[in-house]
Amino acid sequence: MENPTRLTKNKWLFRGNSELKVEPETTIRGALTLLMSNLNVSDDRPVIPMSVSEPSAFPCFGTAQVAADAIAEAVRSTEFNGYPPTEGILPARRAVAEYLSEYLPYKLSPDDVFMTLGCHQAAQTILHVLGGSKSNILIPRPCFPYVDVFAQKANLEVRFFNLLPEKNWEVDLDSVIAVADENTVAMFIINPGNPCGNVFTYNHLKKVAETARKLGILVISDEVYGHIVFGENPFVPMGVFASITPIVTLGSISKRWMVPGWRIGWLVAHDPDGILKEHGIITSIKQYFNLSSYPPAFIQGALPHILAETKDDFFSKTLDIIKESAISCYEGIQDVPGLSCPTRPQGSMCVMVELDISVFEDIKDDLDFCLKLAKEESVIILPGVSVGLRNWLRVTFAIDPSHLQDGIKRLKSFCERHSKIA
Repeated sequence: MENPTRLTKNKWLFRGNSELKVEPETTIRGALTLLMSNLNVSDDRPVIPMSVSEPSAFPCFGTAQVAADAIAEAVRSTEFNGYPPTEGILPARRAVAEYLSEYLPYKLSPDDVFMTLGCHQAAQTILHVLGGSKSNILIPRPCFPYVDVFAQKANLEVRFFNLLPEKNWEVDLDSVIAVADENTVAMFIINPGNPCGNVFTYNHLKKVAETARKLGILVISDEVYGHIVFGENPFVPMGVFASITPIVTLGSISKRWMVPGWRIGWLVAHDPDGILKEHGIITSIKQYFNLSSYPPAFIQGALPHILAETKDDFFSKTLDIIKESAISCYEGIQDVPGLSCPTRPQGSMCVMVELDISVFEDIKDDLDFCLKLAKEESVIILPGVSVGLRNWLRVTFAIDPSHLQDGIKRLKSFCERHSKIA
């Protein structure tokens, strides 16, 4: 006989996972959804997207032709129609090892490289590998927001250390030491910086590595913006310091080649002394990949040609546009009431802007500012709360230059209109 209790109307036993719920303004996608829903549909002006580092939306930031040709050739070849190995196909891993080794004092092996679905999966992987009931990880504030969410889902306690805006967003090493304890397993950095637009110096990165060694932890370095630098500091890979402390770097072609939708990235273990291997990290990485998805085989198949054959003039052209946009953004914001940039951006595609709430008569905080800006001016800027810093803004400048100029004008008009002294 059927159980009538199980058939009673509206007595279903399943429901959504409440642990997946987060406040929308605390994630980039959630904040964007919230801001886009606040746009004035009767405003005929184009929406200015100064919130997400996705320049591929604009023709001036198209990818290299050699990259597009490599993808087409990989598909036509039919060599990559099957399942790839979980760690990635050997030619792709070898190509990444060679590409990164060019900037290191030692040579990486293909065995050090694991192909991933973009930088996000690379981060998810190492965080899950390090996760444990008592373990904690140190994350910068501000920080790209996926890191703390992924860490928490990996059963890692998140502890924050500060970045210092008055010192070009350097790591506050004293705060790192203050929050670390015997259960700390790693610290996370992003270089070039997202959301701050900073580039760490060689000497500062060496101090970071030395601090990590004293604490007995590894350094995870998100280098998705690697080589997108246009200030006085060159890009220095964290792997340079792997002889001091174990390093794991995360990267992809998403930003440098302007193809975030291709979802191809890598996780690399810089372990010249075998410390990561000795402590089971490499084995755990392999075990994690046995349970996860992998990037499309044909994109992996195209990667060696993309990395080896893209000419410097492609990078120079895109970098020139980004640099000019960074200068234009920084100088334009300096003339906007209530806003200030503590430092000129030197890398990546975004900058942190401080918001002086006292200047405005009807703005409560950074989220209120961004919601009203979207509604009144059709300009989308990310509130600082989304990256862990209230009453700041994260402004993306890697958009079409004419759109950027229009966006700065609308931003200035908005601030003047809401200023106590109009």
